[in-house]
Amino acid sequence: MDPAEIPIQTELVELVPNGKYAVNASAIPLVGNARFEEPQPTVAEMEEFLPQGPDKKQTHFTDFEGKTSFGMSVFNLSNAIMGSGILGLAYAMANTGILLFLFLLTTVALLSSYSIHLLLKSSGIVGIRAYEQLGYRAFGTPGKLAAAIAITLQNIGAMSSYLYIVKSEVPLVIQTFLNLEEKTTDWYLNGNYLVILISLTIILPLALMKQLGYLGYTSGFSLSCMVFFLISVIYKKFQIPCPLPDQDSNGTSNLSDAQGSTSDYQNGYPVLQPAAAGAACSASLFTLNSQTAYTIPIMAFAFVCHPEVLPIYTELKDPSKKKMQGISNISIAVMYVMYFLAALFGYLTFYGRVESELLHTYSYVDPFDVLILCVRVAVLIAVTLTVPIVLFPVRRAIQQMLFQGKDFSWVRHTLIAVVLLSTINLLVIFAPSILGIFGLIGATSAPCLIFIFPAIFYIRIVPKDKEPPKSTPKILAAGFAGLGVLFMVMSLSFIISDWAMGGAKSGGSH
Repeated sequence: MDPAEIPIQTELVELVPNGKYAVNASAIPLVGNARFEEPQPTVAEMEEFLPQGPDKKQTHFTDFEGKTSFGMSVFNLSNAIMGSGILGLAYAMANTGILLFLFLLTTVALLSSYSIHLLLKSSGIVGIRAYEQLGYRAFGTPGKLAAAIAITLQNIGAMSSYLYIVKSEVPLVIQTFLNLEEKTTDWYLNGNYLVILISLTIILPLALMKQLGYLGYTSGFSLSCMVFFLISVIYKKFQIPCPLPDQDSNGTSNLSDAQGSTSDYQNGYPVLQPAAAGAACSASLFTLNSQTAYTIPIMAFAFVCHPEVLPIYTELKDPSKKKMQGISNISIAVMYVMYFLAALFGYLTFYGRVESELLHTYSYVDPFDVLILCVRVAVLIAVTLTVPIVLFPVRRAIQQMLFQGKDFSWVRHTLIAVVLLSTINLLVIFAPSILGIFGLIGATSAPCLIFIFPAIFYIRIVPKDKEPPKSTPKILAAGFAGLGVLFMVMSLSFIISDWAMGGAKSGGSH
């Protein structure tokens, strides 16, 4: 085996985006015979999130061997890819059409696989197994900070999407358990109050812990919940009639209305309205409208897994770049199929009436449906327990950027958690829909992590004597980075423009 392909092992367990966990490759990489050193973390910074027994010796990279099998690595990476983004894909299909959606989903999946190839090749050159460390190796401290900021924003976006699900779904669950036909104005049916209450009573106490022993269980449970969600979406397609029966809940949930704008809002959710009644139950193969601009950001948000690739590579038994690329390709292919099926059957159930958070749409058909209630409860438990897990690496990044070298402080530990949760709660309360969260994060941090950073790291790290600047691989990488920048600029411009127009149209409806 090429020595460049053998991953340097790690010193501690670190959390990564979307609430997953992996081994942090913080070992000192070798460049030739010279060491490229970074400031070493303090004892406080090396606190593990998983508890150790009193007699357990801390593992060092010099005596650590990857023991994760090929199949388990596929599961871990699939688990890292899967997230709340799957809930918004049916809405994306409703605004692109089936064929255009399939083309865009295929393109994003292939580009994600290619960017993983760039990451693996870059890491093989310098023996680094952490995303931020590649940034440091390529551009020094600015590169490391840029990568850390992008990962932090991605995590904040993930937490915001999870809490938005809490805000929208908990009132429906309570309404179902109380057997209420209509939603009342009581505080316990107000999503804003409930998300604050859950944040204070469940999420904050868990976020204040120094160790999260339930980490591994939650990651597997989250993936299981999403699989349960997919099966339920497919099953419900054959149970829900079309056209949908008229509903009479507060005058806003009649899903059979024929006219409307593509940026109308219902209960704070943007709903695509077909232009004619005849379009209510017909699938579109190709569609372009003001909401189409959200499609690629939603897909990019759903496929972000790149910071997890290198730590999973480190844990792999008998690792090689070819083996890890195969794991990545299989994981992306599995998620590609799941994403397409969830989007397709969700879209073919509600067609143009699907909302930006698919699960919420089912409440207009039968608020007391037992299967959907079970899906809601499972997803709510998963996302609620995942929020404090995602918060840990964000707090760690803030401590390393602002308080590096400081000893552990409970005051600072608590204050950062409170400020983060308060900020995210405000974002969730005032955001008009989960679509804005998917769109903003999918148009900023996601293209950086998927497209731009892997390409520019590759161009900087791979030696010129091995691949000249004008070589085909580096030209392709430069084009790949340029594509990411173009995608970011165009997506942000379209989204900001839509917010400006949508805010003017729907400002009185919130």
